[in-house]
Amino acid sequence: MAMVCLSDFEVYAKKYLPKIAWDYFAAGADDCTTRDENILAYKRIRFRPRMLRDASVMDIKTKILGSEISFPVGIAPTGFHQLAWPDGEKSTARAARAMNTCYIASTYSTCTLEEISAAAPGGLRWFQLYIHRNRAASQQLVRRAEASGFQGLVLTADLPYTGKRRDDVRNGFRLPPHMKVKNLEQAFEVCKMSLLDPSVTWNDIYWLRSLTHLPIIIKGILTREDAELAVKHGVQGIIVSNHGGRQLDEGPATIDALVEVVEAVRGRVEVYVDGGIRKGSDVLKALALGAKCVFIGRPALWGLAYKGEEGLQDVLRILQEEFHLSMALAGCASVSEIGQHLVQFPKL
Repeated sequence: MAMVCLSDFEVYAKKYLPKIAWDYFAAGADDCTTRDENILAYKRIRFRPRMLRDASVMDIKTKILGSEISFPVGIAPTGFHQLAWPDGEKSTARAARAMNTCYIASTYSTCTLEEISAAAPGGLRWFQLYIHRNRAASQQLVRRAEASGFQGLVLTADLPYTGKRRDDVRNGFRLPPHMKVKNLEQAFEVCKMSLLDPSVTWNDIYWLRSLTHLPIIIKGILTREDAELAVKHGVQGIIVSNHGGRQLDEGPATIDALVEVVEAVRGRVEVYVDGGIRKGSDVLKALALGAKCVFIGRPALWGLAYKGEEGLQDVLRILQEEFHLSMALAGCASVSEIGQHLVQFPKL
């Protein structure tokens, strides 16, 4: 079967992954309304393409926090990559480096921070952090990330408790015995997640700042009020995210929330978005509405399930080619030419 678009990888992964692994990756909270809306919301946005704009030379590169990437798509933090491919996050890191883009490694990786770093030296990597009740454990993770050459710290803000994902409950989801949450081996049991600290507040950003010189990016922002608070508390970036629809169901699709956040930030920090990106034209729409870069979650896992590092490179390459084509057809020769004039965006 020729792998032509991202949905081809989704079909493959659903067919060949064990059901419990597929259900874990695919799960949304409750009725999965927000998970599905993340995708549907992109389909409501229409382009206003410009003609005769000279697309003979195209530049799809961009920079995030000063680091150049080959195109504005990175890999979002997702857990337990060994469920998709034996080498797990090491393959993910290698694919990201090969495609010269950013990989955000999850706290809940099945490889250690040090293994991920060693697998792809020189790659652009950020580390995603959950703050646990045991602050010393979180502090140690931050210091390990910095020592391992990670270049950004991504604080996930939308998980004081784990959303109800019905298939995981039905399946009694646990990692297989041979897999471990490597960064937290001493103090973690999958799915209990009782170690998460539900008392985390904005003031904890100051605590994080005291631990590290790394830039702090906050993930999970969906409103102008929280975007303004993020800027006030000195973060360097915001990821507009609803956790792939896995936390609070019936919240906004991320592409719908993006406009509100971008307007609130007014260029003071970089804004990124994840959730629902399935085509290169989706990337173009997100950038037109103010995102500096997008991050993909489930499609990266589908690529791993197909052929590991090679499969994930295929997914990224397809998105790269589709983004290049969409830009050209819309009349943009460089990322700097993309703006809100390019889309018709239905107001809620």
